[in-house]
Formats: sequence, structure tokens, C-alpha cells
Amino acid sequence: MMASHILSLIWRMKNGLILFCTPFLLLPLPLVIGTKEAGCAYVVALMAVYWCTEVLPLAITALLPVVLFPLFRIMESKDVCMQYLKDTNMLFLGGLMVAVAVEHWNLHKRIALRVLLIVGVRPALLMLGFMGVTAFLSMWISNTATTAMMVPIVQAVLEQLNNTAEQEQTSIPENEEKNTEKPNETQMVLNGHSFSIESDPEEHSRDAEEKLKMCKGLTLCVCYAASIGGTATLTGTGPNLVLMGQMNQLFPDNPDVINFASWFGFAFPNMIIMLILAWLWLQIVFLGLNFRKTWGCGTVKTEKEIAAYNVIKEEHRSLGPMTFGELSVLALFVLLVVLWFTREPGFVAGWATNFFNAEKEFVTDATVAVFVAALLFVFPSKPPRLCFWRAQSFDAVPQQDSGPTPALLTWNVAQKKMPWSIILLLGGGFALAKGSEVSGLSKWLGDQLSPLQSIPPWAIAIVVCLMIATFTECTSNVATATLFLPILASMSQSIHINPLYVMIPCTLSASFAFMLPVATPPNAIVFSYGYLKVSDMARTGIVMNIIGILSITLAINSWGRAIFSLDTFPSWANTTDV
Repeated sequence: MMASHILSLIWRMKNGLILFCTPFLLLPLPLVIGTKEAGCAYVVALMAVYWCTEVLPLAITALLPVVLFPLFRIMESKDVCMQYLKDTNMLFLGGLMVAVAVEHWNLHKRIALRVLLIVGVRPALLMLGFMGVTAFLSMWISNTATTAMMVPIVQAVLEQLNNTAEQEQTSIPENEEKNTEKPNETQMVLNGHSFSIESDPEEHSRDAEEKLKMCKGLTLCVCYAASIGGTATLTGTGPNLVLMGQMNQLFPDNPDVINFASWFGFAFPNMIIMLILAWLWLQIVFLGLNFRKTWGCGTVKTEKEIAAYNVIKEEHRSLGPMTFGELSVLALFVLLVVLWFTREPGFVAGWATNFFNAEKEFVTDATVAVFVAALLFVFPSKPPRLCFWRAQSFDAVPQQDSGPTPALLTWNVAQKKMPWSIILLLGGGFALAKGSEVSGLSKWLGDQLSPLQSIPPWAIAIVVCLMIATFTECTSNVATATLFLPILASMSQSIHINPLYVMIPCTLSASFAFMLPVATPPNAIVFSYGYLKVSDMARTGIVMNIIGILSITLAINSWGRAIFSLDTFPSWANTTDV
């Protein structure tokens, strides 16, 4: 009894113990060894523990280099602080502002409902529609916002399907007595909703199980698609930006290898493959192999399918016609994507090269993102009254002047919806990478990993995928990429392989947190709706991780080789020779 009381007390105090004990337990590193490398290793280890356990907010942990690097005489304070707002952070900031505008004007919801109306409500096609829409939206706005918007739509459709099925089973023909006794009446409670079903107990059990599986499958498909979709674009998820920033930081001579166009060319096909495989896997687990039933081949729509379609149609109708503000945001969003793709596509000279005397470094993807984000604060949300004096003349009743028309995006909205902590988290990663380089820790780690030269690169990539996919289940994906990418960069230099051969698999695997509700916000959101157990997510998620690893292995060893020239050790990666 005493032991259990002590253990429960320690468990309640675990955050405080980790917070205060970890710095003292790691002190032998800088005190006993006393080198710059050991001091930097102390900072990296301390931040790794804090990031994994989240005893401090992730953004606050990311600020520790500002204090500790000058303390251990690794870098001057002014040099550390300069790492926190680099080109990559500005790219993320601009991209997020456009995403906030899309979300603010409900443009993402309109796109989602329109696609679902086109796809239809057959079980398999409905799941495919939800996954496709979620993945597309997650490419441009955060996976958390995408999931939070999509799950209520899924919930409304599921409730309609279940309610209609209940009405079909409990309906009594007109020629029957109304006071007929109701045998075997059972109550099914699902996510707080009670369903009364009169049927044979075995049939009822099968129906209840099928409904629950449908609920699990449709909610899981949304969070999985949100995580997968974010990998397709540079701004879709944090690890992609960490990769871009670390490449520019650790290999400053690289010829803009990672930009929006090159990353999309590599990651988008990988996303499509993963989505299809995930859809097939979820269909097998939750919808079964009865393709006639799930696809509706050769059958007419059932009453519950028509009802679910009407729910989606009504949701879309409630949005009303597209407003001037929505059209303007859509136009600026399209402009942003076009400018990103054509800036430096790789196979031809882009507009940045042609307009700026072949010096493409003058303009980056961040320049484009901030330019379009600034336009959101300039363009009005309502049509400008170009003939203002005419309107005043012909109006029977003079209109009251309601003040200037608000812009498409206001600073109050941006301030509330912007995840500012991610910008600090990215900055902390760049500070760690710079400190590792300056202190010599990166070179030391590379030397220790040189025996890996005897292992084929593809095998190293698979091991990296397995390790990162496991690690990211219990820590932030941005923190995972931040910790491992500099180490993998040093390893690649020591064994003379292209750094991207191991850094790209690490980046993608950091986003594949499929197994636990706490692994990523989309998982937590769908888990909160009550349909899923932890065991459901773990069983389904482990196969999703395998799908992800196989897909990355295929991508990096096929079209990835051609896009990034992975068969050679590039000159820009050889930074160790003086």
C-alpha cells in the first residue's frame, strides 16, 4: 500500500522531477569532458528530453539555445538570435497567412462539400471522397484545422446514415396493429446517440457492428489523410520546412535543391500512392471485401444513402453563393501556387532567373509567400464602389457611411489563428543545427557513424524510416525532424552519400504518426468523438506505418533518384574539406 502511494506521488510529480533533475543528470557532459562539443551535446540532450516529455511548451524549449549557447561559449547571443527568423520561417509565415484567409472565408469547407457531392455517398466512394478532400486541403492549410473542419461533416453524415437505418428497421406497415407487441427491442448507444432497433438479436448485433465499423473507418480516414496530405507541399507540414531550412543552413552552397516545385514533384506522387493504399487498407478492415455492397455496383441508392447525400447538399446550400471575398482569396491562392511552381521549376529557367539577371537567390519561395500574404491585407472584402457618386445620386434613400471596407484578412484574425509557436520551434531547430556545426559536434557525430559506409544506402534509408516512424509516435513531428536531420546530414558526409538520400526519408517519416491518439493533433481530434479505442488506432496504424515506409522506399529509389541526383555525392555536400 505504501509503495503504491509513493509511486502515485512520483507520477504526479513526474513533470517537475524531469524538469529539474534532467539538467543536473546531464551536467557531467560539459563539466567532466569540458569541450565545446560536449557543451553542445548537453544542450541537444536537454532539449531532446524536454521535447519528448513536453514538461515545457515546445516553443519555450526551442528558446533554450538563446540562453545556453552563450553560457557554454559555443556561440555569441546575437548569432544565436539571428537563427530564429530565417528565410524558411518567413516562407512558413506567409503560407500560414494565406491558409488562415482560406479558413476565415470558409473556402475550404465549400471545396470539401462540392467534391463530396461529386463523388457520391457509396461507402467506399464516400471514404475516398473524404480522404481526397482532406489530403488536398492539408496540402495548404494545417492538418489540425483540416481535421477539425472535416470531422463534423463526417459526423453529420454518419448520424444521418444511422438515423435512416433505424427508421427503416423500426417502421411498421400501415396494415399492422399499432399496439402490436415489440419483441427483442434493443437500445444501441453510439457516441451519445441512442438507437432503438427491433430485430433478431443476431441480426441486430451484426448491424450494430457494421455501423460501428463504418464510424471508425470514416473518422480514421480523415486523420490519416490529413497527415499524408501535408507531406506533398513544402508548407503543408513543419518537417518539410525543417528539411529546407537545415539544407540551407548545413549546405549553404547547394543550388536551391529543395524548393516548392522540386519537393512537390517528388512528394505528390508518394502522397497519391499512400492515399490509395491507405484507402484500400481501411476499406478491407472496416468495410469488408463485399465490393458490390461498398461500391454499389449494379444497385440503386438506398434510402440512407439518399439521406446522407441530402445532408451534404444542405450543408453546401447553407454556404450560399460565392462572395466577392471568397473569389478574391481563391484568386490570390491560385496566384501563390502558380508563382511558387514557376519561380524555379528546375527543368527550365523560372521567372526569378529571367527577371533578376540569373541570380535566383535574390527571390525565394518566401518572397512569393510574403508578397501574396501582404496582398490579403490590401484587397477589400467587398467590391469597390467605383461609381460612388452615381450610387449617391440614384439612391432614393441615402446610405449611411459605414466606414472603410475591411480587407480580406485583418491583423486581429491573423493574430488569433496563427500558430506562432511553430515559428519559434523552427527557429530553435536552426539554432541547434548552427550550434552543432560551430562546436564541431556535427563532425564528431559524422566520424562516429563512418562504419555505416559498408551498408547499402537503401538499407540505411529503411532503418531511418523505421526509427523515425517509431520516435514520432511519442513526440512532435517538428521536434523529431529537428533532432535527427543534422545527425543524418553529418552521417551522409562521413559515408559520402547524397544527404537527401537519408534526410528526405526522415522528413516524410516524421509526419507518419498513425498509431496513437496523442501522436498528432488530427489523431486526438478523431479519438475525442468516441468511436475509436486505442487498440483500434494501434492495430490499423502499424500497417499504415509499414505502408508509409514501403512507399518512401519506392519513391526515394525511383523518381527521387532522378529529381535529386541521389546516385552521386554532390560537391556542395563536401563541406568538411578545407
